[in-house]
Amino acid sequence: MRPVNVAVAQMSCTWDRDGNVARAERLVRAAATRGAGLVLLQELFESPYFCKDRDPAHFALAQRFEGNPLLARMSRLASELEVVLPISFFERANNSYFNSLAVIDADGRVLGAYRKSHIPDGPGYEEKYYFTPGDTGLRVWQTRIGCIGVGICWDQWFPEAARAMAIMGAELLLYPTAIGSEPGEPDWDSSDHWQRVMQGHAAANMVPVLAANRIGVETGQSCAVTFYGRSFIAGITGELVAEAGRDEETVLSASFDLDELARRRAAWGLFRDRRPELYLPLLTFDGREPQL
Repeated sequence: MRPVNVAVAQMSCTWDRDGNVARAERLVRAAATRGAGLVLLQELFESPYFCKDRDPAHFALAQRFEGNPLLARMSRLASELEVVLPISFFERANNSYFNSLAVIDADGRVLGAYRKSHIPDGPGYEEKYYFTPGDTGLRVWQTRIGCIGVGICWDQWFPEAARAMAIMGAELLLYPTAIGSEPGEPDWDSSDHWQRVMQGHAAANMVPVLAANRIGVETGQSCAVTFYGRSFIAGITGELVAEAGRDEETVLSASFDLDELARRRAAWGLFRDRRPELYLPLLTFDGREPQL
C-alpha cells in the first residue's frame, strides 16, 4: 500500500500581492491540518490574472527563478508542513518571460521548473503578449508522495500532454488554472467542458487529476472576467471525487492508494496495448506522417 492524501485550493486574488500569498499560505496550512501531503494552488495566484489586458507595465510582475522571494517562502512552508507544493509564478529569464511552475518537495527542496507549453490568445486571455512558449518540454517529478506531472491551464486541454506525462510515469496529473467567462461570448459557460476534458485525461490514463481554478470577478482595462472556480479532483475512471463551488474559497481533499491504482492501471492494459508506431501523424500539424 502507498496511501496519499492530496488537496486542491481555490481563492480570489487582488492587487494586494502580499495578501494573496498570505491567503494561499493559510489554505495550504488548512490542507496540511487535514493530512494533505500535496497541495495544489491555482495559476499565477500572487496577483490578479493580468493577462486580461496588453499592458507593458505588467512585465514588472515577473521574477527570476533563482532567488525568487515567492518560491523561497513556499519552500520554507513546504519544509515546515512536510507537503509537496507545485507553485505557479511569472518568470523572467533575461529578455524572455514565461508562465512557469516550480515543484517544491516536502523537504523544501525546489526540484525544478516547468514552463507552460501551450499559450492561449483571445479576448480576456492575452497570454501570447506576455509569455514565450515553454522550452522545458513536458516533465514529471519524483516527490515524497509519488511521481507527479504538471501542466498549466491551457495545457490541460491537450490529451497528448496528459498521455505523455503518464507515459513518463506520472501517478498524479496536476493543473493549476485561471479560467472563467469569455468576454467575447458573455453567454458561453465553458466550465462543464473544462471539467470533462480533464476527467477524460484521468479516465484515458487511469491517473487521478487535480485542477485548481480561481474565483471572483477581476476587472481590467479592456474587460472583466468572472472566474468560475469549480476546482476538482477526479479519480482514475474520470469520476469527480471532490468538487468546489463557483464562488467559495475552499480546500478540497481526497485520498488514493497509488499502489492499488498502479495495479488496476496495469491490469486494464491501456499502456500495454498502445501502438506508438501508428501515432506518427501526431508529430505533424496537418496529420500527414512526418518524413523521419
